[in-house]
Amino acid sequence: MQLTPLEFKVDGGFGQRARIGLIVLETDQTLEPEINSLDLAGVTFYHSRIPMEDDVSADSLGAMMDRLPAAAGLLPSDFEFDAVGYGCTSAATVIGAERVADAIGQVHPGVPTTDPITAAIAAFGALEAGRIAIVTPYVEDVTNQVVATFNNSGIEVVAAGSFLEPSDLVVARISPESITGAVRTMAAQAACDAVFVSCTSLRSYGNIASLELELGVPVVSSNQAFLWHLLRLAGDDAGIDGDLKHLGQLFQR
Repeated sequence: MQLTPLEFKVDGGFGQRARIGLIVLETDQTLEPEINSLDLAGVTFYHSRIPMEDDVSADSLGAMMDRLPAAAGLLPSDFEFDAVGYGCTSAATVIGAERVADAIGQVHPGVPTTDPITAAIAAFGALEAGRIAIVTPYVEDVTNQVVATFNNSGIEVVAAGSFLEPSDLVVARISPESITGAVRTMAAQAACDAVFVSCTSLRSYGNIASLELELGVPVVSSNQAFLWHLLRLAGDDAGIDGDLKHLGQLFQR
């Protein structure tokens, strides 16, 4: 049998509006599903996983620093990403946003990068929110580092509460109703301009808009801010200004 040569043409493939790389935790059960639940025509997310212990502590989070270049390398630079993000709020806090960006930049030089804590700081700047209440799942010393990072950035944390759960697998199973209740509790603790739900494992996409109407202030989650910042860095204002307004006030900025 003689093989027949076939002609073909090429186009831009997936991600013609924006092509975004995500480094998610080995233990992630929430970030991928929440982002994949969104219908953003022409925007494609490619995922890599980074090894991570289930027990979330300052030591286990910091240990990911040395693993970041390898995880970033599993996102092929030939894909020509418009932005690359590292999806862990607490680890980016412990390691430091600049070090995270440098590690990703070793593999993807010149590509805009972000992480959820960097994205949240940018989000509160866009929302002109100088006083925030926060909800975390972390143990006390990790929560304290998140609080310090905001305070050092000029955003005052006026109230903080935590589920104090060290297992990332358990955190991903905390019910949305529990998270909603925690947001209400912290918003009532002190006058604030916004409430932050910290941790990419906490499920909050479905409750943000209704909570904002109830509380009268913006509600920002790690995954929401992360997505918003990635799209902004990728230059995809259409994805923000059109398709995602249901995700709260942040997507109108």
